[in-house]
Amino acid sequence: MKKLLTLGTALLLAACSSMPSWMPGGGWTTLIDGDKGLDNFTRVGDANWRAEGGAIVADKARDNSYLVTKDSYKDAVIRVEFWAAPLTNSGVFVRAQDRNKVGANNAYEVNIYDARPGQEYATGGIVDHAKVSQSYKAANKWNTYEITLKGSTISVVLNGQKTVEMQNAKFLEGPFALQFGNHGKAPGEVIKFRKVQVKPL
Repeated sequence: MKKLLTLGTALLLAACSSMPSWMPGGGWTTLIDGDKGLDNFTRVGDANWRAEGGAIVADKARDNSYLVTKDSYKDAVIRVEFWAAPLTNSGVFVRAQDRNKVGANNAYEVNIYDARPGQEYATGGIVDHAKVSQSYKAANKWNTYEITLKGSTISVVLNGQKTVEMQNAKFLEGPFALQFGNHGKAPGEVIKFRKVQVKPL
């Protein structure tokens, strides 16, 4: 009996150690899972965020709009699965200083915007802070961002490839926000989020 218990414990430990880092139970909190999770955010702006087709979706607004986390984070890893159209203007704004008026001047904007004028801060870049050295395209497919915040260091990995890393200590803590934005004077195309998770460090 003792040998069976020991074997069972060993198998359980092996299973846990082989689980992907993003699986629940590894310190991760899931905020969006499929079409569930809108209640984990505060809406800022008038975008038509809704549950649709196994994701949280927006495609209309008069101006930039956001889903802002109810909690604030300092050092953390943020994992975001998203789908964008060619003219989508979106992003993940981290360490926001004003949850009611989110912007690139009071947060770090990890961009999702293939068609951005000024491609140096397009998808994969951190607007006004970290330029991409090549073109990354997110349109018409599911993508994964992993954004690591640790002290003054912020790194961005898109689909397993590091796009930028920067040092900046202006903003060290705050909620993060998911954006629906305009492309020029018209609303950008659809943005979809199907999994959003955060793990404090």
